[in-house]
Amino acid sequence: MHNAVFAAAALDWRFVTFDIVPGGAAAAIGSMAVLDIGGFAVTMPHKEQAAGAVDDVDPAARALRSVNTVVLRDDGTTFGASTDGRGFVDSVVAAGHDVVGMRVVVLGAGGAARAIVDALGRAGADDISIVNRTTATATEAARLSDVAHVGVIDDVAQADLLVNATSIGMGTDDLPLGPAWLRADLVVADIVYHPLETALLRAARHEGAHVVDGLGMLVHQAVLQQELWTGLRPDPAVLRAAAEAELATR
Repeated sequence: MHNAVFAAAALDWRFVTFDIVPGGAAAAIGSMAVLDIGGFAVTMPHKEQAAGAVDDVDPAARALRSVNTVVLRDDGTTFGASTDGRGFVDSVVAAGHDVVGMRVVVLGAGGAARAIVDALGRAGADDISIVNRTTATATEAARLSDVAHVGVIDDVAQADLLVNATSIGMGTDDLPLGPAWLRADLVVADIVYHPLETALLRAARHEGAHVVDGLGMLVHQAVLQQELWTGLRPDPAVLRAAAEAELATR
């Protein structure tokens, strides 16, 4: 996906994968200047250690204590960012929905859910209800925003936006909630992108709801990564086309 953008922009960059041993994120970040690595995209289980290894972080990464993007600055220092949450918000906005003033229900309280709660709060959501099987985890996630709180499934009845931030529906026809909660005036977003049309999104479409698929979050967080690394904002369509081509081979 990233290489498609580099090629389209005629940038002499190459995106490759590195297998880093658990606990090796700090050493990898320390090698960037020596190896002339302009940036990293960081995956689990390295995000937390990366947040502590960089010289500076953005506000979201500081709040989440998690970094998914590292940039080597011209002065040799490193900067860490968390683009997942803002990427999700951008995907919702790109689908034609303004999150300002929205009442939101987020299903799940894991790493992705936490990033989404943080970003929705920063973007101006009016109320964020976190529904999770473990109340303690939901309580921790709710601390990320003044408008967030532990909720119950009944909150969906008053929501403008429903977000499935769990893995339910990944490769299965399982639904994270009963279809009776879905309605035509609801925006339904799923962070699962394989399959692209999850059982939840199919059910939501059947009820006439507006849907936002999980590939949107992946694409828009990558747009932000590219901008941090290169200073150029790529066309999301280029990234999405490359991502869809990759998914077609799975």
